[in-house]
Amino acid sequence: MAAAFRYPKQTLLQALRSTVYPGVGGLGSTCCSCPLGAKRYLLTDNIVKLKEFQHKKVAIAHNLPGTKENYLRKLEEKLTQNKLILKGELRTLLHLCESRDDVELIKKVIYRYHAENRNITLGEYKFGPLFMRLCYELDDEESAAELIKDQHLRGFFSDSTSFNILMDMLFIKGKYKSALEVLIEMKNQDVKFSKDTYVLAFAICYKLNSPEAFKICTTLREEALIKGEVLSTRASCFAVALALNQNQVEKAISIFSQIMKPESIICTNLNIMIHIQSNMLKTLIEILKDATDGTLSKFVKKHEFSEEVLAKLREKVKDVPTLLARFDELYEKLHTNGQVTTYTLDALLCHTPKDRKSHVVLLNKRTVSRRTFQPLSQSLWAE
Repeated sequence: MAAAFRYPKQTLLQALRSTVYPGVGGLGSTCCSCPLGAKRYLLTDNIVKLKEFQHKKVAIAHNLPGTKENYLRKLEEKLTQNKLILKGELRTLLHLCESRDDVELIKKVIYRYHAENRNITLGEYKFGPLFMRLCYELDDEESAAELIKDQHLRGFFSDSTSFNILMDMLFIKGKYKSALEVLIEMKNQDVKFSKDTYVLAFAICYKLNSPEAFKICTTLREEALIKGEVLSTRASCFAVALALNQNQVEKAISIFSQIMKPESIICTNLNIMIHIQSNMLKTLIEILKDATDGTLSKFVKKHEFSEEVLAKLREKVKDVPTLLARFDELYEKLHTNGQVTTYTLDALLCHTPKDRKSHVVLLNKRTVSRRTFQPLSQSLWAE
């Protein structure tokens, strides 16, 4: 196993900053252009919950006494008169907002509300994700980044979901350095990383594709393992891909070897890339031969290979006539069997699978209170 590259906490933050701000901390950024593929989102609908948020907006607007304009005017009057902003008022406001102009009022209300309640325990309810979903809907990552970084609002965005949604918004637009700034802020505020945070962090580093980004990815991964965190296969795949892009083949092999179930199409193609960069050409031919084995049961899922990855393999064996002939033969078999995809490795990495449990969750969700046996109307406010 490759030696672990480890930063102390302060040094890690310094390294993070130097990647975002070249020249700061002695590690200048050599950010490369994004490798292949289109801009994609990384979080599932189960995390972003945009549709649920929009459904709640419709329900709240329908049940609002009076007009939206009157409601907004009353809140503006409360701000002017220095009156207390209630939790329900902020919650309703976040669901009534329909434009960037409305966001300006929300900002003022959030600042006032947080100033009045920063020292009060508010239970499990979090306003941060609601504001981020609103910004997601309005395509307004600037307001989201402005508030999440503001030290006067420290504690308002105390959950990983808020930071994750913002990083996802920035990832979609290819603003990887800005996404890294959000990751820095998250670490500075000591917000606990979730599994999705590690996926986003490693994906951002993969897209930046610089030596500094590789060090950051490696360090965050080592810190997570020391803490006993279980990293997802998806996060590990981004780390492997980044290591390969940085020609750190031994590190890529080490990370890949720790993936518990490397049967996915991404793992299959990363394994091929590891063998290509390790010059294990005969072994590669055997892998392709096994993949075309016609004796396997039809119920056994066959391996799929990226056309892009196979093209790199062909380029590698083109000067060895016997291997080239064998490759071309196996390549034809793979095409005949439908085992070749036109998706690039980058596209496979950035593809977000659909939520498998979302329908089950909806079916099993309680609609009646266990205590009062009354309909759970307040479930509209649930996170």
